[in-house]
Amino acid sequence: MKKYLFIISFLLLILPIKAQLPLSEESRISILTSYPSDEEVFTLYGHTAIRILDPAQNIDLVFNYGIFDFHTPNFIYRFAKGETDYMLGVADFQNYFIEYQMRGSKVVEQALNLNQVEKEKLWQALIVNYEPQNRTYRYNFFFDNCSTKPRDLVEKAVEGKINYKENKNKPTFRDLINDCTRNHYWYTFGCDLALGSPTDRITTIREQMFLPLYLVSAFDEATISTPSGESRKLVQSSSVLIEENKDIDKSSPSLFSPLFVSISLLLAVTTLTIIAFKRKKIFRGIDIVLFSIAGIAGLILFFLSFISTHPATNPNWSLIWLHPFHLIGVILFSVKKLNKAAYYYHFINFAALTLLLVGWHIIPQQFNTAFIPLVLTLWMRSGYSVYIIKKIY
Repeated sequence: MKKYLFIISFLLLILPIKAQLPLSEESRISILTSYPSDEEVFTLYGHTAIRILDPAQNIDLVFNYGIFDFHTPNFIYRFAKGETDYMLGVADFQNYFIEYQMRGSKVVEQALNLNQVEKEKLWQALIVNYEPQNRTYRYNFFFDNCSTKPRDLVEKAVEGKINYKENKNKPTFRDLINDCTRNHYWYTFGCDLALGSPTDRITTIREQMFLPLYLVSAFDEATISTPSGESRKLVQSSSVLIEENKDIDKSSPSLFSPLFVSISLLLAVTTLTIIAFKRKKIFRGIDIVLFSIAGIAGLILFFLSFISTHPATNPNWSLIWLHPFHLIGVILFSVKKLNKAAYYYHFINFAALTLLLVGWHIIPQQFNTAFIPLVLTLWMRSGYSVYIIKKIY
């Protein structure tokens, strides 16, 4: 980040000078796509940038819409609320090249088949976007990110219309992001928990381009239809700038996957519940711990669903089994004088979870398989509590 900030500060001085000059006939505009890597969470999805190369003007710059600063005040809260601001940054191509070469990520360059008017239009649009009052934008993972920004600029620059070849596969947003995190089970688990039913909508070819690799594929097969009726390919040529470094260690799936942990929890709670049954006890501590965790998780889901501005978090059917009301239940479980109220709470929760389990495949939201043992754990404890409270008290 410090390196990028230095480059940005330096280019603030040179860009206004270069912007006064139009691109030469020798210029070339291309899309740079870095393939996914396991270095950080945000590198799992790949990255897209725009390269402006003009040897006659001594220009070789990379425009990057993926700059953000972790040190921004309240960054985590704003990110969770969906109010993350990203910036357009600019770097010298050699610096960009060295960074990804050190990372070991594969980088593909697609030279766009643009005429001089289109290249100049795109170049000037980038200059305008890089002006201080324009370079910051409200980031949205699905609809406004480092991949969709270059696509939108290219679409506006061409004289005519870009035609994309429809994908025979019809993936949902969840299918697409889960494919990116397939070797990271906990990331997949977290995404499946936080993202609601809108994520299970089938995507159009254009919507799929929020992921850089899908943008590469779509651009490769796209054509430009001009007002005069002519047609030409959008990508003139494609080349691999950096090969993937296969010697770099990649993270492998952990034994302690969400499914393993959730099944282990179910078995442990089942064992304790059997012991409690034999002793004709409730074991309130189990419920206090389980429902406290469920209540806290429910608060997070409630925040994402009803307070944040994320477009894919509401409605979220996971709120049936994870919701803030569990924290009220914890209070009821903790006080023996409130056994009657605790009985009704468990009864309602048991009924709700029963309906959830019965309608698991009917609900218009794809649930992670690891959710099932967790739901069964809460279901079992509520069912047992209804039985034992009625029998003993």
